[in-house]
Amino acid sequence: MLYLRSLAFNLAFYVSLVVQMIFWTPFYFLSPRDRAWFVPKFWARTSLWLHRVLAGTRSEITGLENLPEGSFILAPKHQSFWDAIAFFPYLNDPLYILKRELTWIPFFGWYIMKMRMIPVDRGSRSKALKAVVAATRAEMARNPRQLIIYPEGTRRAPGDEPAYKYGIVEIYNQLGLPVVPVAHVAGLYWPRRKFMRYPGTIRARFLSPIPPGLGKEEFMARLIAETEEACDALLVEASRQPNPPPLPPTALRRLAELKAGACEKAG
Repeated sequence: MLYLRSLAFNLAFYVSLVVQMIFWTPFYFLSPRDRAWFVPKFWARTSLWLHRVLAGTRSEITGLENLPEGSFILAPKHQSFWDAIAFFPYLNDPLYILKRELTWIPFFGWYIMKMRMIPVDRGSRSKALKAVVAATRAEMARNPRQLIIYPEGTRRAPGDEPAYKYGIVEIYNQLGLPVVPVAHVAGLYWPRRKFMRYPGTIRARFLSPIPPGLGKEEFMARLIAETEEACDALLVEASRQPNPPPLPPTALRRLAELKAGACEKAG
């Protein structure tokens, strides 16, 4: 049954993407950007609804009161495709940094460029970072937007050792915007590079914003500490559910470390 529900969701997810992309094309490209945002946000909500109905996985996102007004940087933990679609319905005008090759995909690439995302060429990291900062400044000057950055760059398994990249420090330092960390363990339910989708409740939380103006090292230390502490709490909570999802080795190892640390404090 679990396999069949995962199959049903995966098929419905991609069919919904293609059908909606074609169906909404006239409205999307003939509408101004602020109205056109309805389409990708509706698709994201539809995808999460399919995830709940077909795979039995609910999404619960809290901490909305922590989202500032206007422009800011959203820094989610990156574990799953789920965290690529679950948050932007809550943002007024989200802004993604993505590989330029994605803009070459028919329909999908056209949708991306309509929303003025920031494509980046592969190559020198320093040149790419300068281009990202310049393009983001230009977008923020036109209207308030919310830049979504995954501090670890690539998807990592739940409980894995944190591997935060320095790029977010430079962007934070140069843009002078607050950063809202986002904690979750969605990789337990929608694993990276896996077919299976596990039932349960994905819980995510927008954490308190980190204000602009901190030193680079202080900012990085605070971002890692606050994000990882919240993710640890969500991992423990998920493991204690009556029917928890399968825990990967990284999650089991992290749970053992947390238990050992709690025993040391108690002792």
